[in-house]
Amino acid sequence: MRRGAGEKRAAAYTNPRSRRKKPIIIGIVAAVLLIAAIAVGVAVTLGKHKSTTAAKDSSTSSGDSASNPTTSGSPASGKIAAVTGSDGSTVTASDGSTFVYTNPFSGTWYWDPSDPYNNAARPQSWSPALNETFNYGVDKIRGVNLGGWLVTEPFIVPALYQTMQQRSTTTGTIIDEWTLVEAMQADTANGGLSQLEDHYKTFITEQDFAQIAAAGLNFVRIPLGYWAIEVLAGESFLPKTSWTYFLKAVQWARKYGLRINLDLHALPGSQNGWNHSGRLGSYNVMYGPMGIANAERSLNYIRMLAEFISQPEYRDVIAMFGVTNEPQGNSIGLSNLQTYYFAAYNAVRTASGTGAGNGPMVSFHDGFIGLDQWSGYLPNADRASLDSHPYLCFQGQSTNPISSYLTTPCDVWGGSFNNTMGNFGFIVAGEFSNAVTDCGLYVNGVNQGVRYEGTYISDGPWPTLGNCTTDWLDYQNWSPATKKSYITFAKASMDALQNWFFWTWKVGNSTAGIVEAPHWSYQLGLQNDWMPTDPRAAVGQCNNANPFTGTLSAWQTGGAGAGSIPSSVQSQLAWPPAVISFPGSASSAATLLPGYTQTGPLMTLPTATLTASASATATGATTAGSGWFNSADSAGMWEPIATCSYLDPWIGSSVAPPSPLCTGGTVRRGDMARQRAVEARVTATPTRRR
Repeated sequence: MRRGAGEKRAAAYTNPRSRRKKPIIIGIVAAVLLIAAIAVGVAVTLGKHKSTTAAKDSSTSSGDSASNPTTSGSPASGKIAAVTGSDGSTVTASDGSTFVYTNPFSGTWYWDPSDPYNNAARPQSWSPALNETFNYGVDKIRGVNLGGWLVTEPFIVPALYQTMQQRSTTTGTIIDEWTLVEAMQADTANGGLSQLEDHYKTFITEQDFAQIAAAGLNFVRIPLGYWAIEVLAGESFLPKTSWTYFLKAVQWARKYGLRINLDLHALPGSQNGWNHSGRLGSYNVMYGPMGIANAERSLNYIRMLAEFISQPEYRDVIAMFGVTNEPQGNSIGLSNLQTYYFAAYNAVRTASGTGAGNGPMVSFHDGFIGLDQWSGYLPNADRASLDSHPYLCFQGQSTNPISSYLTTPCDVWGGSFNNTMGNFGFIVAGEFSNAVTDCGLYVNGVNQGVRYEGTYISDGPWPTLGNCTTDWLDYQNWSPATKKSYITFAKASMDALQNWFFWTWKVGNSTAGIVEAPHWSYQLGLQNDWMPTDPRAAVGQCNNANPFTGTLSAWQTGGAGAGSIPSSVQSQLAWPPAVISFPGSASSAATLLPGYTQTGPLMTLPTATLTASASATATGATTAGSGWFNSADSAGMWEPIATCSYLDPWIGSSVAPPSPLCTGGTVRRGDMARQRAVEARVTATPTRRR
């Protein structure tokens, strides 16, 4: 979600290393393996890329779904374990616990430790299994975000923030993940940074994925911060640990047939200045003195993620890649944002190759510029999608009840989304919610106030309209009529948006023991009867006065012509852009700003190692892929120039670039003719913190 100072939303080719299909062993060894609990162990260091020429069979195991669990067992041991099952079957989770799988929509789970990359699971009878084609524009994306998990947000996990704020070692106010990590580092008596990993372990678990499939949903959007890959010295984030839990998410999504939209939610320097970018304050990607350097560093991470998720072990599960969440497009400028997106697109398609089945759909956030501004962008781009986050709650406030909003999503969003399908191509609503006011604990950020109550600190003054708690948040006492109105409103949103991800699946309790932002929790709505139990019920809710009745062009879904972007378009979008914007309509030539050079060693992301538990027969470990799909993608990584000066990535957009920019050797960016502003604070050449 989000928008405002502290709130959100207002960013073909031959496979050189296909994987070998793992056979299912029938007999004693298989029986023991099938009861094993699987632990995901991930090496957390970045390794230099080593190309491989070993070719492996790229076929993917599949099997027919069964209404009853399919089992394999050992007569000698008497142990029987299910490999797949449907509603009512017993699941053994990755931590060894068991639970009953409930899915009223004929979904089937599948998990075989001896065949851990099998994609036979299906979330519902009407959704394609992972080993089947998802037809964009025909099959509907019905998804939820896993917000607040791997990128924390105060309003989604308020107790985490409130508890740390109350620690005696905490100084200052915790407003974002940066300050949360600083507080945890000081709180050694309670485990230090292990407290953040405890959050990763407990906030979202395997059972959430099973419940999401049982809710009739077929996709999850997973926000990930750049610190899952690495951090530089001086950056207050927990490095690399969240990547371990993202790999767990991939395993769980595969097990329950859910596809993943991986969203790069937080970039170095921040792409929007909001708390969900990791650090509240300035934004410094494609804007201000560090705009180019931060963008080039971000392109490294986009490339690494693209190489990883394009591997055959992962590409059928991670079907979509949002390259940058909610960039400040109006400040960056449409032309520069499109140039940056084209560089990101090239990084993804160089990794994946072109054509259906080769890597993910590439998703671009609209930058809050307006959907019509993207008409005709990147003609013939291979599987490019637009992402928009429509919210009603961050605008003018009203005391009108939810029953007065029942057709608003249809009236406000339906036409523009349908039109975009025709004049751009595939579009998803990466976020939306049930909120029509900004009421809710920390919805706007910590200590930011609330528009509805007249206390919001930005863009005011705001009139006081009422009391959020009594008017909007007391969900325990909502009447059946109010709950019915919320269901109708949710269905109108779903029908207007067509392909969507609700923000968010779960909102945690505050220290008061209750959810204080109920309009944002899909799970809470299901538990309390104000969300549709079957999202298909939304079809036709808007009576669709302006439906998209055509079909997507072949190139838009990876067919004929995909990737054949005209050379004239490519030249207009060449990297880097000529000019970078600063506040107050100022600008600077990009060549006069700190930037990186492509001479760095290749870095790969670690893969999951699936290891049988001690209770199973030892058969070693299975490691999927190398982390780098395309061995021909061998250009250097963007890295700092040793003879050049750099600013703090979060320095702020009003600061001038360093002077002199570079000394000695070859100066990449040209002679200095800097934009005059306040004097810059020059830092040492950035170094990685392992």
